[in-house]
Amino acid sequence: MNSLNQRRGTCQVVVGAQWGDEGKGKIVDVLAEEADVVARYQGGANAGHTVVVEGEEFVLHQVPSGILHPGKECLLGNGVVLDAAEFFAEIDLLEARGIDAETRVWVSNRAHLLLPYHKVLDSAKEGSRGARAIGTTGRGIGPAYEDKVGRVGIRVADLCDEELLAELVQTNVTAKSEQLARLRSDGASRKEAGPGADAQLDADDILEEVRAYRDRLLARAIDVSQKIARDLAAGRRILLEGAQGSQLDIDHGTYPYVTSSSTTAGGAVIGIGLGPKFLDDIIGVVKAYTTRVGNGPLPTEAGSPLQERLREAGDEYGATTGRPRRCGWFDAVVVRYAARVNSLTELAVTKLDVLDGFETVSLCTGYRAASGEVGEELAGGGALAEFPASLALLERCEPVYEEHQGWEAPTSEARKWEDLPAAARGYLERIEELVGVPITRVSVGQGREQTLER
Repeated sequence: MNSLNQRRGTCQVVVGAQWGDEGKGKIVDVLAEEADVVARYQGGANAGHTVVVEGEEFVLHQVPSGILHPGKECLLGNGVVLDAAEFFAEIDLLEARGIDAETRVWVSNRAHLLLPYHKVLDSAKEGSRGARAIGTTGRGIGPAYEDKVGRVGIRVADLCDEELLAELVQTNVTAKSEQLARLRSDGASRKEAGPGADAQLDADDILEEVRAYRDRLLARAIDVSQKIARDLAAGRRILLEGAQGSQLDIDHGTYPYVTSSSTTAGGAVIGIGLGPKFLDDIIGVVKAYTTRVGNGPLPTEAGSPLQERLREAGDEYGATTGRPRRCGWFDAVVVRYAARVNSLTELAVTKLDVLDGFETVSLCTGYRAASGEVGEELAGGGALAEFPASLALLERCEPVYEEHQGWEAPTSEARKWEDLPAAARGYLERIEELVGVPITRVSVGQGREQTLER
């Protein structure tokens, strides 16, 4: 019997259960203390994970959050699209700040490379969408995944063959230049050409950039799937770290206002090369309220001044783009949906302290028709308890809220469940009831020590 199919170790997955920016980086940082290996399984430089260690802030875009724990091994799986130039810039920055990073990070040789033409296309295509813009970060993520699915992408393993690499880059530059020309032509007729549409791509320039980091990247390239299997067989503890959130999943999110990868727990096994039977705990991370960056539905989005109060109290600005996040009350419909599509075993709630001082706090328990015009799911004026696939239906809905007593006492000094104000505990317990998943961790501040376990 193949020994790699035998498992003595454990594997936890951390996923976002809202629209990203839930605080996964902090939760991963806390859990990494007990892990041996921390691995990213999807996304790219569009994710920004903020971790505060002893008052010092680190914003990680591609390097797994476990890097801030000495001795932990960090992996980037085949599901990642790697911007290698920015990846090594991030590594160098960590090294300059005293973190031993490069010798502890490995990259899957099956991971796809994100190259300069992907960023140019991302900007040009987003601009050409006009009023239907998705709200991308402009980091080239979508076009890189398009190349992967279209079977024209360039993988880390392809760097070993100079002739093949040159051929692939030239083929892609030719194809992308044609795409940009079409965007320029279409944009001129609509007066909506994206800002990247005028860029001129040069295959030699791109090859020169790739060659600059090729040897350094190949030195860190391994079969991540095989390493994970061997680690589990050896009894090691694995922690898989997701980027974005379940509502940004390409299949299960608010399509088309989504990212281009699988952000759910199902994406973890695909993006790391691991069989589903090896997953033990699936931890969903949520804020105590709701936020979203970019365009697309946000059913509980608040008006002024509530939105401004949440944004300023929670410092709700994107770690990658700096864009202000849209804010609103906690949406149990969204998180209940995430619990189902991820098979969540537990919840970690972050930023509870942002709600300190509110006289009352609200929870969305369902949706109802905003007018007499209803879809089939809302016929008879009934409440919609499950998140719909149709954005048209969602637009005709308004949230159903229940109001809870707020708490005046600050939560930031709490270090165990019993330290929380009774009203805060009641609020969290109601979230558990509505979602059907136990809350095991609560964050009440940025510091590691401000995460209490239940």
